[in-house]
Amino acid sequence: MRREARYAVVTIARVLVVLICAAGSGFAATPDTVKFPSRDGKTELTGYLFKPPSTMPGPHAAVVMLHGRAGSYSSLKPGLISAENLTARHRMWGEFWAARGYLALHVDSFGPRGYARGFPKGSYKNRPAEVNEQTVRPLDAYGALDWLRTRDDVIKDRIGVQGWSNGGMTLLAALGPPFTNSAPPVALDKAHLARLAAPLPENGFRAAIAQYPGCAAQRDQGDYQPYAPLLMLVAGDDDEVSPRVCASLVEQLKQRNVPVEFVNYDGAHHAYDDPGKTKQSHGPNRAATEDTQRRAVEFFQRQLRGNPDGSIK
Repeated sequence: MRREARYAVVTIARVLVVLICAAGSGFAATPDTVKFPSRDGKTELTGYLFKPPSTMPGPHAAVVMLHGRAGSYSSLKPGLISAENLTARHRMWGEFWAARGYLALHVDSFGPRGYARGFPKGSYKNRPAEVNEQTVRPLDAYGALDWLRTRDDVIKDRIGVQGWSNGGMTLLAALGPPFTNSAPPVALDKAHLARLAAPLPENGFRAAIAQYPGCAAQRDQGDYQPYAPLLMLVAGDDDEVSPRVCASLVEQLKQRNVPVEFVNYDGAHHAYDDPGKTKQSHGPNRAATEDTQRRAVEFFQRQLRGNPDGSIK
């Protein structure tokens, strides 16, 4: 065999090995970048759509993904606002759901409003009003829901929502009637309040997973009640939000017979499911991540794919 031919064979073999290894490690294509309107009536949002493999024909249940206070993008490449620079955690979860047959839509609420880098730790009280998680970002979550319902590959009444930290606070606000016993954080006109009004499970989110959210606003609301089943997962050693406040909210909900599941991971840190070495080298974070993935799969399988008679859709 001529040298050029041998070189070509070896090169092809190496490429095949790389592709096989990538597939075995959960390698996925870059998600599609999409645009859709927020229900605020003025903002065009950016989303990143993770699709199931072609071997899993649709239509599919879907998951709306809501980022935390630091936004959607990795700090390793400052200024790069694109699908290629999603944080490792957001990309991991998008691929996680797509591999299990869900359409997953990551919503960037901050970038389109000029705050792609989010706001720093410890600055919550001074966060930009334009990205308020109680009054603005819920409208983004519903904008994503509206857009997903236009797609033929989505089961329109089988859409869940998952949020991390500030995104978890967003979904809590989105699932409940706003401020019935308390004043909203900012003055809102009647039209805005109407857009914030929570729908029913039939035309809203079917279920929700909140990871290490802040719970004070909903706890202090007094009569807060999410309209859809909720799984809340908190970190016992959280230095950004209080797991005790969330436990207090959950106790209120259980006293009113609201369907909520609650897990407090002892010793776990805020953002425990970041797949990077820094977080995962801490044993409680690693254990919490594994348990969260297991519970999340079981929860959405039951809530998004289960029929009333217990069969699977």
